[in-house]
Amino acid sequence: MDRVLLQFLSVAEAGSISTAAERLHVTQPTLTFNLKKLERTLGVSLFSRTSRGMRLTPYGQTLYEHALIMKRLHDNAMAAIERQKNDFEHGISIGSGYTAWKAFLRDLVFDYRATHPHVSINVSLSNVLRLMDQLLAGDILMFVGYKVPDLDPNLGTTFAPVGRLQDGFFVREDHPLLARPRTQAEIKAYPSTIAFPRESHQQRLSSSVFTGGTVGKAFTSNSLQACIDYAKGTDAVLQHGDLLADEFAKSGLRQVALLPGEAPDPVQMGVYALKERSSDPHVMALIEDIRSRAAKAYSLDNA
Repeated sequence: MDRVLLQFLSVAEAGSISTAAERLHVTQPTLTFNLKKLERTLGVSLFSRTSRGMRLTPYGQTLYEHALIMKRLHDNAMAAIERQKNDFEHGISIGSGYTAWKAFLRDLVFDYRATHPHVSINVSLSNVLRLMDQLLAGDILMFVGYKVPDLDPNLGTTFAPVGRLQDGFFVREDHPLLARPRTQAEIKAYPSTIAFPRESHQQRLSSSVFTGGTVGKAFTSNSLQACIDYAKGTDAVLQHGDLLADEFAKSGLRQVALLPGEAPDPVQMGVYALKERSSDPHVMALIEDIRSRAAKAYSLDNA
């Protein structure tokens, strides 16, 4: 905001040039000169001197009311720009699956909020292909997901490994599969559910996800809670990362014991980001934070 108008407001509120000069850290002659220059520019008198100090004239009162509005608008604009700048430099929008969120990403977000209390934080929980769509659209900055083997290299993404995740099989508490350790063939004899719905437009990102049996089960949903409810109410087997075994137990699902050599191959987990952002210090710092936290949750063998 114009410096002379700020000086005018200070004199009007203080009712004294000497007091205003002291508050503004300027000399009285400088302040008097600037006020007279403002009056000459406007062609009116803004103050009248009285025994009680400087009083606004009717012209001065009009300018004071409008200058207050101008100052408020200026301060609001500066605050909005500062918030926008702070969001650009420190705000985060990240994605993950349910397992990564529960295992370590939730704590990262809480800690980040504690150190950056005024920035915006957005978290998207979904499957790896939905998150890839959001990353390519610019809706999220990065996401934690498993490595898609046939992902198109021309998409312009990077993948920073953070560990490996083992899938488990979960069923309702009185399910026949819980009687003894099982083979995968025995488990596959039952209907299954997975939080990974089939969406045809995602086939452009990967064909192996759809042909390899990951999706297209008896019941699929983008909601893990819906899959839990389905498994609790049917004979269906929920396939999900075994890091959530304790969480599932709270919901009434138990993990099926497997015979030796029957565990599915672990999947490599990592952080996906766009190549053009991978050298951004903000992005690099977040990825390193995620990697250090993920190391405590995932197996790092052959990561």
